[in-house]
Amino acid sequence: MIIVFRASEKLKEKMVEYYKDKRRANNPPYSIFQADDADTTVTLYESGKVMFQGASADVDAKMWAEIERNLTGKRINLAEGREKLELARKQRLGFIEKNIIGSDEVGVGDFFGPIVVTAAYVPKDKIDFLDKLGVRDSKIITDEKIASIYPTLIKEVPHVTYILSDKEYNDYQSKGYNMNRIKAIIHNKVLYELKMQGYEYDEIIIDQFVYKNKYYEHLKAEKDKVYDVTFLTKAESICIAVAAASCISRYIFLEELKNLSLELGMPIPKGAGENVDRTTALIVKKYGEKKLLEIAKCNFRNIEKYKQY
Repeated sequence: MIIVFRASEKLKEKMVEYYKDKRRANNPPYSIFQADDADTTVTLYESGKVMFQGASADVDAKMWAEIERNLTGKRINLAEGREKLELARKQRLGFIEKNIIGSDEVGVGDFFGPIVVTAAYVPKDKIDFLDKLGVRDSKIITDEKIASIYPTLIKEVPHVTYILSDKEYNDYQSKGYNMNRIKAIIHNKVLYELKMQGYEYDEIIIDQFVYKNKYYEHLKAEKDKVYDVTFLTKAESICIAVAAASCISRYIFLEELKNLSLELGMPIPKGAGENVDRTTALIVKKYGEKKLLEIAKCNFRNIEKYKQY
């Protein structure tokens, strides 16, 4: 059972305190914590969304919904949360009669590490298998889960991945390319390469990060272009081919961060928060600021914020 609702700031504070001794060591991307309480797993996201998973998810969700009502007067419709999740599942499986190429990227919000873009081909006879495997948007499942399904995923799903190094990213930035243009170029690259492999597909899906006309404007200088693309908001949540691409990209990104950690002799954190600023200060002290051109996205605010450390 899965139940999701949005928590107020007051409720988030209560939950952070309540689950502080029940947290898992590692959190899913963009989450404040993930904790285990008896047979329920609770994940609180930075957005305020809280997800309860497990046999007693309804009991725990009901408890916190009541606490929310007492704190803020807000009444939470738990049935609505279940309905939305079931709708999302039906939408995802709604592509069951189609062979889909989907693409997604990881690393665009991380100061350290590359941008990884993958295009994945999922024929209709693989959709149910991938759903049961646990393929989901990589932002809502744990890194451990992604690592566990990755070997099966890359075996069963034809794909093309491009890893854009931070040096390449900074070179693009120096030429005046913004993030959306960079993403458009890489998405087009992996989609074109996968399409040229000759798979029979019914649709190509990209999670919409820019309007269609602007997307193709970003590609005007590219020699080879893929035009038959459908742009969907939150595609990784409703199209399992995009979710598969998301999981493959996420695993590769995490491996790249591990390699960077080994190279520099220190743990390299994800994201762009204070821990990233502190790590940046240590790297500059040990290797000099020029090293950041190779391992970090130098247009991020962290490039200035680290100096306070």
